[in-house]
Amino acid sequence: MKTLFGILLSILIIYVIYFDLTVGTLPAPANGQVEANATKTKIQKPDAAIPSFSEKVKPGETVISIVEHRLGKPLPVSISELIEDFQALNPGKSPEKIQIGSTYHFPDYSH
Repeated sequence: MKTLFGILLSILIIYVIYFDLTVGTLPAPANGQVEANATKTKIQKPDAAIPSFSEKVKPGETVISIVEHRLGKPLPVSISELIEDFQALNPGKSPEKIQIGSTYHFPDYSH
């Protein structure tokens, strides 16, 4: 009896997984299309208004770790704001692609 129950339970679980992967369990819109209406407002800060410091990148460091180490506390701004400020201070440079041994300008949020 336990074996039969185990087999039926296994079949039920396999069917539920199959149904979820093929049909899904979330209701779809009637027309089958999902629209996203999001607008993003980007506020430009003048480059001179961003206080900064220069630092040479050491192995294992990231933009966030360098700024947090300088502050001695967690980041007081959002990560997206940090990225925007870093890119404003270092035109053409991506925070994800900083090079070890290179010197960059980092936003200083200690004020």
